[in-house]
Amino acid sequence: MEKLFRDKKAICLFIAPGGILFTAILLVPIAYAVYISLCEWNALTQPQFVGFSNYIKIFTNDDIMKTAIKNSLFFTTFSLVTQQVIGLFLAVILSNLVKGKNLFKNIYYLPCVLSSAALGLLFSFLLNPKMGLNQILAIFGIQGPLWLMDVKGFIPLPMWVIGTVATWQYVGTTMMLYMAAIAGIPSSLYEASYIDGANKWQSFKNITMPLIKPMAKTTISLTCIGSLKFFDLIYNMTQGGPNNKTEVLATDLYNEGFKYFKYGYASAISVVLLAMCLLVTFIINKSIKVEDYEM
Repeated sequence: MEKLFRDKKAICLFIAPGGILFTAILLVPIAYAVYISLCEWNALTQPQFVGFSNYIKIFTNDDIMKTAIKNSLFFTTFSLVTQQVIGLFLAVILSNLVKGKNLFKNIYYLPCVLSSAALGLLFSFLLNPKMGLNQILAIFGIQGPLWLMDVKGFIPLPMWVIGTVATWQYVGTTMMLYMAAIAGIPSSLYEASYIDGANKWQSFKNITMPLIKPMAKTTISLTCIGSLKFFDLIYNMTQGGPNNKTEVLATDLYNEGFKYFKYGYASAISVVLLAMCLLVTFIINKSIKVEDYEM
Protein backbone atom coordinates (compact mmCIF):
# COMPACT_ATOMS: atom_id res chain seq x y z
CA MET A 1 0.00 0.00 0.00
CA GLU A 2 2.84 2.36 0.87
CA LYS A 3 4.57 1.55 -2.43
CA LEU A 4 1.35 2.30 -4.33
CA PHE A 5 1.06 5.64 -2.54
CA ARG A 6 4.65 6.50 -3.42
CA ASP A 7 3.99 5.57 -7.06
CA LYS A 8 0.96 7.87 -7.17
CA LYS A 9 3.00 10.73 -5.75
CA ALA A 10 5.70 10.09 -8.36
CA ILE A 11 3.09 10.02 -11.14
CA CYS A 12 1.56 13.29 -9.95
CA LEU A 13 5.01 14.86 -9.71
CA PHE A 14 5.89 13.92 -13.29
CA ILE A 15 2.59 15.01 -14.84
CA ALA A 16 2.34 18.24 -12.82
CA PRO A 17 4.45 20.41 -15.21
CA GLY A 18 2.50 19.28 -18.23
CA GLY A 19 -0.80 19.63 -16.39
CA ILE A 20 0.05 23.16 -15.25
CA LEU A 21 1.09 24.21 -18.79
CA PHE A 22 -2.02 22.59 -20.31
CA THR A 23 -4.25 24.42 -17.85
CA ALA A 24 -2.49 27.78 -18.21
CA ILE A 25 -2.15 27.72 -22.00
CA LEU A 26 -5.38 25.98 -23.02
CA LEU A 27 -8.04 25.64 -20.33
CA VAL A 28 -7.71 29.09 -18.75
CA PRO A 29 -7.91 30.96 -22.12
CA ILE A 30 -10.92 28.87 -23.14
CA ALA A 31 -12.68 29.61 -19.85
CA TYR A 32 -11.88 33.33 -20.22
CA ALA A 33 -13.14 33.34 -23.82
CA VAL A 34 -16.42 31.76 -22.65
CA TYR A 35 -16.77 34.47 -20.01
CA ILE A 36 -16.00 37.29 -22.48
CA SER A 37 -18.51 35.79 -24.92
CA LEU A 38 -21.20 36.58 -22.35
CA CYS A 39 -20.14 40.22 -22.25
CA GLU A 40 -20.05 43.30 -24.43
CA TRP A 41 -16.45 44.49 -24.53
CA ASN A 42 -14.34 46.73 -26.76
CA ALA A 43 -11.07 46.32 -24.79
CA LEU A 44 -11.16 49.99 -23.76
CA THR A 45 -13.79 49.73 -21.05
CA GLN A 46 -14.75 47.11 -18.51
CA PRO A 47 -16.66 44.09 -19.89
CA GLN A 48 -20.42 44.49 -19.48
CA PHE A 49 -22.27 41.23 -18.84
CA VAL A 50 -25.07 40.74 -21.38
CA GLY A 51 -25.83 37.05 -20.95
CA PHE A 52 -26.53 35.03 -24.10
CA SER A 53 -27.37 38.01 -26.32
CA ASN A 54 -24.22 37.48 -28.42
CA TYR A 55 -25.22 33.87 -29.11
CA ILE A 56 -28.79 34.88 -29.89
CA LYS A 57 -27.48 37.41 -32.41
CA ILE A 58 -25.23 34.79 -34.03
CA PHE A 59 -28.09 32.43 -34.80
CA THR A 60 -30.91 34.90 -35.45
CA ASN A 61 -29.86 38.41 -36.51
CA ASP A 62 -26.46 38.06 -38.19
CA ASP A 63 -26.75 37.27 -41.91
CA ILE A 64 -22.97 37.39 -42.34
CA MET A 65 -22.58 34.75 -39.64
CA LYS A 66 -25.13 32.52 -41.37
CA THR A 67 -23.12 32.86 -44.60
CA ALA A 68 -19.91 32.10 -42.69
CA ILE A 69 -21.37 28.92 -41.18
CA LYS A 70 -22.68 27.79 -44.58
CA ASN A 71 -19.32 28.43 -46.25
CA SER A 72 -17.37 26.74 -43.45
CA LEU A 73 -19.53 23.62 -43.70
CA PHE A 74 -19.16 23.58 -47.49
CA PHE A 75 -15.41 24.12 -47.30
CA THR A 76 -15.07 21.33 -44.72
CA THR A 77 -17.13 18.89 -46.81
CA PHE A 78 -15.31 19.78 -50.03
CA SER A 79 -11.87 19.46 -48.40
CA LEU A 80 -12.79 16.18 -46.72
CA VAL A 81 -14.01 14.51 -49.91
CA THR A 82 -11.30 15.76 -52.24
CA GLN A 83 -8.34 15.36 -49.89
CA GLN A 84 -9.35 11.88 -48.75
CA VAL A 85 -10.06 10.54 -52.23
CA ILE A 86 -7.09 12.13 -54.00
CA GLY A 87 -4.72 11.60 -51.07
CA LEU A 88 -5.54 7.90 -50.79
CA PHE A 89 -5.33 7.46 -54.57
CA LEU A 90 -1.88 9.06 -54.70
CA ALA A 91 -0.72 7.08 -51.68
CA VAL A 92 -1.72 3.77 -53.25
CA ILE A 93 -0.15 4.65 -56.60
CA LEU A 94 3.13 5.89 -55.13
CA SER A 95 3.38 2.99 -52.66
CA ASN A 96 3.45 0.61 -55.62
CA LEU A 97 5.99 2.59 -57.64
CA VAL A 98 9.42 1.01 -57.98
CA LYS A 99 11.24 3.99 -59.49
CA GLY A 100 10.68 7.68 -58.86
CA LYS A 101 8.69 7.23 -55.64
CA ASN A 102 10.67 9.79 -53.64
CA LEU A 103 10.65 12.30 -56.49
CA PHE A 104 6.87 12.27 -56.92
CA LYS A 105 6.33 12.14 -53.17
CA ASN A 106 8.35 15.34 -52.76
CA ILE A 107 6.55 17.00 -55.67
CA TYR A 108 3.10 16.32 -54.23
CA TYR A 109 4.15 17.23 -50.69
CA LEU A 110 5.97 20.46 -51.62
CA PRO A 111 2.86 22.74 -51.52
CA CYS A 112 2.26 21.72 -47.88
CA VAL A 113 5.43 23.47 -46.72
CA LEU A 114 4.59 26.73 -48.50
CA SER A 115 3.00 29.62 -46.65
CA SER A 116 -0.78 29.74 -47.01
CA ALA A 117 -0.66 33.54 -46.78
CA ALA A 118 1.85 33.72 -49.64
CA LEU A 119 -0.17 31.27 -51.74
CA GLY A 120 -3.30 33.31 -51.09
CA LEU A 121 -1.64 36.42 -52.48
CA LEU A 122 -0.19 34.46 -55.40
CA PHE A 123 -3.56 33.03 -56.45
CA SER A 124 -5.33 36.36 -55.90
CA PHE A 125 -3.03 37.84 -58.58
CA LEU A 126 -3.19 34.73 -60.79
CA LEU A 127 -7.01 34.76 -60.79
CA ASN A 128 -7.40 38.52 -61.10
CA PRO A 129 -9.68 39.20 -64.11
CA LYS A 130 -7.27 41.83 -65.51
CA MET A 131 -4.15 39.71 -65.30
CA GLY A 132 -2.92 36.16 -64.90
CA LEU A 133 -4.99 33.21 -66.08
CA ASN A 134 -7.72 35.22 -67.79
CA GLN A 135 -5.16 37.03 -69.95
CA ILE A 136 -3.78 33.67 -71.08
CA LEU A 137 -7.29 32.46 -71.94
CA ALA A 138 -7.95 35.71 -73.85
CA ILE A 139 -5.07 34.86 -76.21
CA PHE A 140 -7.13 31.87 -77.39
CA GLY A 141 -10.34 33.89 -77.58
CA ILE A 142 -11.78 32.49 -74.35
CA GLN A 143 -13.38 34.82 -71.85
CA GLY A 144 -12.46 33.59 -68.39
CA PRO A 145 -14.92 33.76 -65.49
CA LEU A 146 -14.62 36.11 -62.55
CA TRP A 147 -12.89 33.48 -60.44
CA LEU A 148 -12.94 35.39 -57.15
CA MET A 149 -15.80 37.82 -57.83
CA ASP A 150 -18.73 35.78 -59.21
CA VAL A 151 -21.03 35.41 -56.18
CA LYS A 152 -24.11 33.97 -57.92
CA GLY A 153 -25.54 30.71 -56.66
CA PHE A 154 -26.00 29.09 -53.26
CA ILE A 155 -22.26 28.29 -53.13
CA PRO A 156 -20.44 31.08 -55.03
CA LEU A 157 -17.65 30.30 -57.48
CA PRO A 158 -14.90 31.77 -55.26
CA MET A 159 -15.59 29.14 -52.59
CA TRP A 160 -15.10 26.35 -55.15
CA VAL A 161 -11.86 28.00 -56.27
CA ILE A 162 -10.59 28.41 -52.70
CA GLY A 163 -11.49 24.80 -51.92
CA THR A 164 -9.58 23.61 -54.97
CA VAL A 165 -6.48 25.62 -54.03
CA ALA A 166 -6.64 24.32 -50.45
CA THR A 167 -6.90 20.75 -51.72
CA TRP A 168 -3.88 21.27 -53.97
CA GLN A 169 -1.91 22.62 -51.02
CA TYR A 170 -2.82 20.06 -48.36
CA VAL A 171 -3.53 16.83 -50.21
CA GLY A 172 0.16 15.97 -49.85
CA THR A 173 -0.23 15.69 -46.08
CA THR A 174 -3.08 13.20 -46.43
CA MET A 175 -1.04 11.30 -49.02
CA MET A 176 1.98 11.05 -46.71
CA LEU A 177 -0.10 9.82 -43.78
CA TYR A 178 -1.73 7.14 -45.91
CA MET A 179 1.63 6.12 -47.35
CA ALA A 180 2.98 5.66 -43.82
CA ALA A 181 -0.01 3.47 -42.96
CA ILE A 182 0.33 1.39 -46.13
CA ALA A 183 4.08 0.95 -45.53
CA GLY A 184 3.26 -0.67 -42.18
CA ILE A 185 1.22 -3.46 -43.79
CA PRO A 186 3.30 -6.68 -44.15
CA SER A 187 3.84 -7.64 -47.79
CA SER A 188 3.20 -11.27 -46.82
CA LEU A 189 -0.51 -10.49 -46.50
CA TYR A 190 -0.67 -9.36 -50.12
CA GLU A 191 1.39 -12.34 -51.27
CA ALA A 192 -0.97 -14.71 -49.48
CA SER A 193 -4.00 -13.02 -51.03
CA TYR A 194 -2.52 -13.32 -54.55
CA ILE A 195 -1.81 -17.02 -53.94
CA ASP A 196 -5.47 -17.44 -52.95
CA GLY A 197 -6.51 -15.89 -56.26
CA ALA A 198 -7.32 -12.33 -55.23
CA ASN A 199 -6.70 -9.51 -57.68
CA LYS A 200 -5.30 -6.07 -56.79
CA TRP A 201 -8.71 -4.51 -56.18
CA GLN A 202 -9.78 -7.34 -53.88
CA SER A 203 -6.49 -7.08 -51.96
CA PHE A 204 -6.96 -3.34 -51.62
CA LYS A 205 -10.56 -3.68 -50.42
CA ASN A 206 -9.99 -6.57 -48.00
CA ILE A 207 -6.46 -5.87 -46.75
CA THR A 208 -5.43 -2.25 -47.31
CA MET A 209 -8.69 -0.52 -46.41
CA PRO A 210 -9.32 -2.31 -43.07
CA LEU A 211 -5.70 -1.91 -41.96
CA ILE A 212 -5.46 1.82 -42.75
CA LYS A 213 -8.77 2.63 -41.04
CA PRO A 214 -7.04 4.03 -37.91
CA MET A 215 -5.06 6.39 -40.12
CA ALA A 216 -8.21 7.28 -42.07
CA LYS A 217 -9.88 8.24 -38.80
CA THR A 218 -6.92 10.47 -37.96
CA THR A 219 -6.76 12.16 -41.37
CA ILE A 220 -10.52 12.75 -41.45
CA SER A 221 -10.37 14.39 -38.02
CA LEU A 222 -7.40 16.57 -38.98
CA THR A 223 -9.01 17.62 -42.27
CA CYS A 224 -12.36 18.51 -40.71
CA ILE A 225 -10.94 20.47 -37.78
CA GLY A 226 -8.37 22.22 -39.95
CA SER A 227 -11.02 23.18 -42.50
CA LEU A 228 -13.45 24.54 -39.91
CA LYS A 229 -10.84 26.96 -38.55
CA PHE A 230 -9.21 27.72 -41.92
CA PHE A 231 -8.29 31.39 -42.29
CA ASP A 232 -5.11 32.60 -43.98
CA LEU A 233 -5.62 31.33 -47.54
CA ILE A 234 -9.22 32.57 -47.68
CA TYR A 235 -8.41 35.94 -46.15
CA ASN A 236 -5.54 36.62 -48.53
CA MET A 237 -7.50 35.54 -51.62
CA THR A 238 -10.81 37.34 -51.02
CA GLN A 239 -10.80 38.86 -47.49
CA GLY A 240 -14.31 37.46 -47.17
CA GLY A 241 -15.62 39.42 -50.16
CA PRO A 242 -17.09 40.41 -52.40
CA ASN A 243 -20.08 41.52 -50.32
CA ASN A 244 -19.14 39.06 -47.52
CA LYS A 245 -20.08 36.11 -49.75
CA THR A 246 -16.87 34.16 -48.97
CA GLU A 247 -16.81 34.74 -45.23
CA VAL A 248 -16.04 31.71 -43.07
CA LEU A 249 -16.09 31.43 -39.31
CA ALA A 250 -12.43 32.37 -38.87
CA THR A 251 -12.59 35.45 -41.12
CA ASP A 252 -15.81 36.65 -39.49
CA LEU A 253 -14.21 36.17 -36.08
CA TYR A 254 -11.18 38.20 -37.18
CA ASN A 255 -13.31 41.03 -38.55
CA GLU A 256 -15.53 41.29 -35.49
CA GLY A 257 -12.59 41.23 -33.11
CA PHE A 258 -9.82 43.15 -34.85
CA LYS A 259 -11.72 45.42 -37.23
CA TYR A 260 -14.81 46.33 -35.25
CA PHE A 261 -13.38 45.69 -31.74
CA LYS A 262 -16.40 43.64 -30.70
CA TYR A 263 -14.39 41.26 -28.57
CA GLY A 264 -17.41 39.84 -26.77
CA TYR A 265 -19.13 38.94 -30.02
CA ALA A 266 -15.87 37.61 -31.51
CA SER A 267 -15.40 35.43 -28.44
CA ALA A 268 -18.91 34.06 -28.91
CA ILE A 269 -18.00 33.13 -32.49
CA SER A 270 -14.84 31.42 -31.22
CA VAL A 271 -16.89 29.40 -28.73
CA VAL A 272 -19.27 28.34 -31.51
CA LEU A 273 -16.27 27.34 -33.62
CA LEU A 274 -14.83 25.32 -30.73
CA ALA A 275 -18.18 23.61 -30.19
CA MET A 276 -18.38 22.71 -33.89
CA CYS A 277 -14.87 21.22 -33.80
CA LEU A 278 -15.73 19.16 -30.71
CA LEU A 279 -19.01 18.02 -32.27
CA VAL A 280 -17.29 16.94 -35.50
CA THR A 281 -14.63 15.06 -33.51
CA PHE A 282 -17.33 13.31 -31.48
CA ILE A 283 -19.25 12.30 -34.62
CA ILE A 284 -16.09 10.95 -36.27
CA ASN A 285 -15.14 8.93 -33.18
CA LYS A 286 -18.62 7.45 -32.97
CA SER A 287 -19.00 6.82 -36.70
CA ILE A 288 -15.65 5.19 -37.47
CA LYS A 289 -15.01 2.07 -35.46
CA VAL A 290 -11.43 0.82 -35.51
CA GLU A 291 -10.77 -2.88 -35.04
CA ASP A 292 -7.52 -4.34 -33.77
CA TYR A 293 -5.83 -6.75 -36.17
CA GLU A 294 -2.89 -8.98 -35.37
CA MET A 295 -0.34 -9.04 -38.19
